Amino acid sequence: MLNLTIFRKILLFLGDLSLFYVSLIITLIIRFGQNLTPQIFSNHLAAFSPLFLVWIFIFLFFELYELNIANLNSSFLARLSFALLLCLMAGVIFFYLFPIFGLTPKTNLVVLTAILWLLIILWRKLALYLFSSYFQNRIAIIGITNESEKLAQILMRNPQLGYKMMELILASDIVELPQKIKESKINTLILAKDLSENPALEKILYQYLSLRVNLLDLAQAYEIILKKIPIGFIDQAWFLENLQEGQKRFYDKTKRILDILLALIFLVLTIPFWLIVPLIIKIGDKGPVFYIQERLGKNLNKIKVAKFRTMKENADCLGDDWSQGKEDMRITKQGRILRYFHIDEIPQIFNILSGKMSFIGPRPESLRNIAFLEKEIPYYHLRHLVKPGITGWAQMNSGYLNTSGEIGNLNEKIRYDFEKVEYDFYYIKNRSFILDLNIFFKSLGLFFKQGR
Repeated sequence: MLNLTIFRKILLFLGDLSLFYVSLIITLIIRFGQNLTPQIFSNHLAAFSPLFLVWIFIFLFFELYELNIANLNSSFLARLSFALLLCLMAGVIFFYLFPIFGLTPKTNLVVLTAILWLLIILWRKLALYLFSSYFQNRIAIIGITNESEKLAQILMRNPQLGYKMMELILASDIVELPQKIKESKINTLILAKDLSENPALEKILYQYLSLRVNLLDLAQAYEIILKKIPIGFIDQAWFLENLQEGQKRFYDKTKRILDILLALIFLVLTIPFWLIVPLIIKIGDKGPVFYIQERLGKNLNKIKVAKFRTMKENADCLGDDWSQGKEDMRITKQGRILRYFHIDEIPQIFNILSGKMSFIGPRPESLRNIAFLEKEIPYYHLRHLVKPGITGWAQMNSGYLNTSGEIGNLNEKIRYDFEKVEYDFYYIKNRSFILDLNIFFKSLGLFFKQGR
């Protein structure tokens, strides 16, 4: 099976769920020792089981099952620590809200959480070893291009994704291909160029169909492994074959209904912000409360997007966000707080209610940026086939571009937008309720991550 991502995520999930109960058992043994009775154990088991369901949702919220961030680095450890801290708080609240269990296990919760932190780190270390050593697709890439080299580097850096990079083969060396397949036990070949451009390679692959090797082109590999579409590889024919917009009518209509319902709920929940934020902005510099900018929506129609103002008046005259670095002097003090928690995005609820935007879709760009990017990025205008969104697949994978200071020059800016559009095309092709739900829950986690 080519894509083992789901299997790996399920394995991590089941391992974590098992460790919840193992940690509970160890905690009870530590706390009660020889006085631990079947009755005490069953009482705690009944009380903690519904709490563990809440904990699983917290783990999902902090993206602890995303394989691309599963390495045991400082970022992952921080996520795990914050998640378990929230689990601990949820546990305290849970047992005080539901006293029917007759338990107020504050000390037990602290001990359990500490044990669980250690066990999950050990389990992740074991899982990464297993993922890096077993159940892997052994891959060879035929043809060296910028896109194929980038894919090879990503696979070598991230063995937990389930793919082992075995060979990067020059198109001129295809005569040795059958031998390499047998020696390296390759089960997946990725073609960096169209077969029609290399009749000799096509002939060799046809002769060795009996080797039972999976065959993918670069666009398919990017889509399966990296969840994006490589612009440098595809052409107009790809869009005609893959963007079947007529089949998305039921999805689009249902999504519109859900957008309205969700926007109304958010509007009610954010009423306090509509009262407090304008006051904060006015106290700050007495300027206008809202920042309104004209952008492009679906089918290249112009829309006006409103946000709570976070920058000084006429800040657009001083340049774009990407050129300002980490200390963007255009942003007001109160604006930094609003951006940190993404509160400035709240007024876009009215764009959703009016039908000009959706909660999820490609981010709408300013007219000035679009005029520039259309010259630099092929097929850029096709990202406007769907409604723009407050958040989207590109934001979840390449991040927001504001004051991160990660982009230092125009070439880096173009490379960044290239990648964003690749994620946008993936979303347009694969958009579904499941993908939207995935993006929605990931977006909630942005409140804990500055600069995304």
